Amino acid sequence: MSDQKPNRKSALGRGLGALLQDSPAKGKSDEILPEVAKTGISEILLSEIQVNPYQPRTHFDKEALEELAESIRVQGIIQPITVRKLDSNEYQLISGERRFQASKLAGLKQIPAYIRTANDQQMLEMALIENIQRENLNALEIAHSYQRLLAECNLKQEELGDRVGKNRTTVNNYLRLLKLPPTIQAAIRDQQISMGHARALINVEDVEKQLAIFKKAVEEELSVRQVEALVKALNEGKPKKEEKQSGLDPVRKYEMNKIQQRLASHFGTKVALKANDRNKGEIKIPFNSATDLNRILEILEII
Repeated sequence: MSDQKPNRKSALGRGLGALLQDSPAKGKSDEILPEVAKTGISEILLSEIQVNPYQPRTHFDKEALEELAESIRVQGIIQPITVRKLDSNEYQLISGERRFQASKLAGLKQIPAYIRTANDQQMLEMALIENIQRENLNALEIAHSYQRLLAECNLKQEELGDRVGKNRTTVNNYLRLLKLPPTIQAAIRDQQISMGHARALINVEDVEKQLAIFKKAVEEELSVRQVEALVKALNEGKPKKEEKQSGLDPVRKYEMNKIQQRLASHFGTKVALKANDRNKGEIKIPFNSATDLNRILEILEII
């Protein structure tokens, strides 16, 4: 049997377990407690554990944490957290921050934990990869995690796909979200729009028009298909005949169509609305008889 040490990149490719097993120590102490060597798990005081500075998740749902805390009060910790040993009675989380935070809410003093050794870069890789694979991160958090793996762990995009179990196209779609304006990124984070909406908006080069379509999507609760249609019309630049006459871009035309629909609904008849890019235009309300005209005049409160 060869004594050659396993290649670190191969270990990463095998997942978090391989990372933990092959990680060299960098902390002040390399020792592992005797009870850990026997059972693999140790009870650690919550007060001795630092949170992971490389944690990619930036938001923890309070209600979900409370639910997990209640489960812990009843069932205890089913799955131990994983920490690295920094010094005597000093540890740092590698994974399991939700369980750690919920345990504090549940009033626990100790928590079961696997103790491992890892340097700072390995901590970052493990935290990012495990969270991407196991936690319900929002699309923006995943995008930031991918970006950090590329920038801080010196990974190439094809290597990143292998590490996180995604194809290159999927990884690239997430990374492109980071090119969107901050307002739209915040909406992704807050789940005002979906990944599908965001992917459609990415294809709008003009930021003002991009924001206009985004605002409309949120206010009118447009579906992904509707946003895609707006973006497609904008990018194709093939307005209908009346659009050419008015000089309206597809976004403005869409707004006029919505107003026209509301007028038609209000008057109970087809309404023609025309406007140019200087907001000048006309409204035509057809009628079929004197009775129909009187009905429209009554709606307008003219008679």
